[in-house]
Amino acid sequence: MKQPLAYVHSESQVADNVVIEPFVTIDKDVIIGEGSRIGSNVTIMPGTRIGKNCRIFPGAVIGAIPQDLKFKGEYSTVEIGDNTTIRECVTINRGTAARGKTVVGSNCLIMAYVHIAHDCIVGSNVILVNSTQLAGEVIVDDWAIIGGMSAIHQFCHIGSHVMISGGSLVRKDVPPFIKAGREPLSYVGINSIGLRRRSYNNDKIREVQEIYRYIYQKGLNISQAVEIIEAEMSATPERDEILMFVKDSKRGIIRGYFPD
Repeated sequence: MKQPLAYVHSESQVADNVVIEPFVTIDKDVIIGEGSRIGSNVTIMPGTRIGKNCRIFPGAVIGAIPQDLKFKGEYSTVEIGDNTTIRECVTINRGTAARGKTVVGSNCLIMAYVHIAHDCIVGSNVILVNSTQLAGEVIVDDWAIIGGMSAIHQFCHIGSHVMISGGSLVRKDVPPFIKAGREPLSYVGINSIGLRRRSYNNDKIREVQEIYRYIYQKGLNISQAVEIIEAEMSATPERDEILMFVKDSKRGIIRGYFPD
């Protein structure tokens, strides 16, 4: 399963049935789980942890040191879950002292030329489309889809079940369950198709729509909208997730879109 033309450091821990193609470099302090496949010309650097049944395509570089001038050589890791696919020429950098690790969850699809910078936390079932660029300390929650050639500002938080249009510049936090598009990036509706695919029923989708009507469509500021939602809408996991996201936002959430 391991090609003689690949370099595998004796201090790495690679499961016996991992397929390693020619010209791969696997350095020390690397762990790769059962059933994974490492394509040719992949470089996996110290501190990388890769789960089971992952597929890494040619040219990817996983675990390089951060592109951050504050990095002083501290020990840090990259941690990738199970069943995740990393396509050609993806780069995923190690963490810094800020979080100590960069994380990509399970069942993700990271398409070609994506960059995931230091200390990013990417949840499970996430799709990052070709050439998406995540700056440092970005958080992407479960089931989010980010369109191709999008750029995410450092420290931004993208909520669960979000769909972001291709070519977007993400400068603010994007709350859960919505679609975002236009320039500057704006709320353009609920990700109702995605929610139905994930077994959310019509009542739940209407509940989410009503919450965002208060936030974006009734002329209220964020504090007023939050106060009314808490007072008038029954507590549910979806309501509470949205409210917690909005309250915890450090950069502020994206604007609403109102046509001229």
